[in-house]
Amino acid sequence: MNRKFEIILENIYEKDCRYREDAYVFVMEALAYTQKKFKRPKHVRGEEMLQGMRELLLDKFGPMTMSVLRHWGIKNTEDFGNIVFNLVENQVLSKTEDDNIEEFRNGYNFEEVFDSGYRKQLAKKISRMRSM
Repeated sequence: MNRKFEIILENIYEKDCRYREDAYVFVMEALAYTQKKFKRPKHVRGEEMLQGMRELLLDKFGPMTMSVLRHWGIKNTEDFGNIVFNLVENQVLSKTEDDNIEEFRNGYNFEEVFDSGYRKQLAKKISRMRSM
């Protein structure tokens, strides 16, 4: 992480200390992942961003995702929106006139996606492996 970004995070944290620094770093990583996934070098919509975050979280943290999110102070998809808009306010990210926090509200249920959903996906993978 470069020093300029660290200073920006310090400024954000003075106003909003709900989320850990790692959560902001992850959001930036998820943005790059999502831009690549949707082949959009610049702007992605909130819905796309949430999809990219979900995939990247499961890929990076697997069954530990819920613990990581709790550690970062993230309880729901709206928290991701708060982080994104904190970065927008501090001119790290930009937005269009159509972008708003509502895109991040009720995106998906963390428990369903990262806990029971993860276990179901894992069971399917194991079943396929056994049938080979």
